[in-house]
Amino acid sequence: MNKILLVEDDPDFGFMLKQYLELSTFAIDWIAQPNDLTENFQQLADYDLVILDVMLPQISGFSLAKEINALYPALPFIFLTAKEQKIDKLTGLKIGADDYVTKPCDPEELLLRIQNILKRNQKNSSPKSIAIGKYLFHPEQLLLSHTLKQFKLTEREAQLLLFLWQHNGQLVTREEILEKVWGNADFFTGRSMDVFITRIRKYLSLDPNLGISSNRGVGFTIQF
Repeated sequence: MNKILLVEDDPDFGFMLKQYLELSTFAIDWIAQPNDLTENFQQLADYDLVILDVMLPQISGFSLAKEINALYPALPFIFLTAKEQKIDKLTGLKIGADDYVTKPCDPEELLLRIQNILKRNQKNSSPKSIAIGKYLFHPEQLLLSHTLKQFKLTEREAQLLLFLWQHNGQLVTREEILEKVWGNADFFTGRSMDVFITRIRKYLSLDPNLGISSNRGVGFTIQF
């Protein structure tokens, strides 16, 4: 059973949505006050998807999403809001939201959107091991192995390598990498990404057929 976290401060709407989704065989935890979540972000590891209201007390849904995405970049989330301005939708999507639904919404439509996201996320979930040239990559174990050497990766390095592997043969922009792996695309994060790209290149240098080519001012071409 998929587990969903609903962050919604409207008691009537939150209760209705929780009941409807539970009838659709989802396990739902409903939080009305975002402080209940920010005090213990570790609990997010148990969820398959987060539904976030944008207009929350204490902290905006946008700010909360940035914090969540920085810690759990693979966790999908949907923004739920009464706002209809285009700029708000663009802001939500730039943060990395998988969808953006305006209230009042049709619960059945929201259910279909949730099911589509979970199905897509399941297809994109990382396998136990991945062959990358002459290497074997174990994402969950944060391990990259070659017959000559074994590398213990940091969690961020593993997330970056997995993202690059998923985009083999493609040109990916710097912004795409920053948004999906780091959760934001500011200058300082961009500098950090360059350091991590250099590390990944060094790890993969034992196989000359592998490459991460720079496209100045645009991004990188992945050749795995």
